[in-house]
Amino acid sequence: MHPLRQVKGEYVKGMLAKGIREEGRGIFNYRPIKITHSLLPNAEGSAQVEIGNTKVLVGIKLDVATPMPDKPDEGNLMSMAELLPLASPEYESGPPSPDSIELARVVDRGIRAAGVIDLKSLFIEEGKVWSLFIDIYVLNYDGNLFDACTLAAMAALSNTRMPGYEDGKVVREGNLAKLKVNNVVTSCTFAKVGDKMVLDPNGGEEAIMDGRLTIANDENVIRAMQKGLPGSFTEKELEHLIDMSFEKSKELRDIIVNSKSD
Repeated sequence: MHPLRQVKGEYVKGMLAKGIREEGRGIFNYRPIKITHSLLPNAEGSAQVEIGNTKVLVGIKLDVATPMPDKPDEGNLMSMAELLPLASPEYESGPPSPDSIELARVVDRGIRAAGVIDLKSLFIEEGKVWSLFIDIYVLNYDGNLFDACTLAAMAALSNTRMPGYEDGKVVREGNLAKLKVNNVVTSCTFAKVGDKMVLDPNGGEEAIMDGRLTIANDENVIRAMQKGLPGSFTEKELEHLIDMSFEKSKELRDIIVNSKSD
C-alpha cells in the first residue's frame, strides 16, 4: 500500500473506532443519493446514479436473438460491467477484470432472483426472443459500486421502452410501451473494519475493510447475498445486518419511485 494511503487508512480506522465517519454521517446512513433518468437517447432505457462521489451509468438495450436451448419460451437477460480507467487510477483498459465480473453478476443475480423482469414476456415467436442487456459503466469510483449499480439498473429498467417487432424488423420509433417491471430490488452493502460495521462504505473505508457483505432484497424477501474478502461476520452480526438491509431497502425503493422518469 502506498504510504499516503496507509496513513489515510490508519486515520479512518481511528475514526471508526470512535464511531465517527469522514463525512460526519451515521454508521448506517447512506451518502446523498441522486438519480438522473434517460441520459442515453439511443438506449431503450438509461439512468445515472450518484452515491456521494461514486457515479455510475446504466444503459438498457433490447435486440432480437435466439433463445437458450433449455428455455425456448424465455428471453435472455445479460449484464455487463465496465470499470472505466477514468473512474479510478486502479482501473485499466483490457479484458473484464475479476472485480467487473463480480459487479455484473451481483447486480444480475438480485434482479433475476427477484423476478424483476418476466423472461417469458420477452418471447416473440418460435426461435426468436428479446435479449435484454444491462450495460453498467462506472464513471467515478469512491466506494460501494454494488448498491449504486443496482439502483441505476432498476432506475433504467423503470424507464425502458419496448421496441416493436414487425415483418422481421425491430421498430424503435413511435409510441412504444414501457417494459413491464414486476418488482423492485435494491442492495445494501456493509463493510467490516476491525469490529466496526458500516453501511455504504466510501473508497477510503473499502481500502481498509476486512470483510464485505451485500444483501439484495425487495419488500419482504432476501433475494441474494454476496460475501467478499477474508473477514467474517458472526451470526448475531449477520442477523443485525439483514434487519438493517430491510429497513434501508425501503428508503432506496422510495428514492427510485420518487425519482423522475419519462
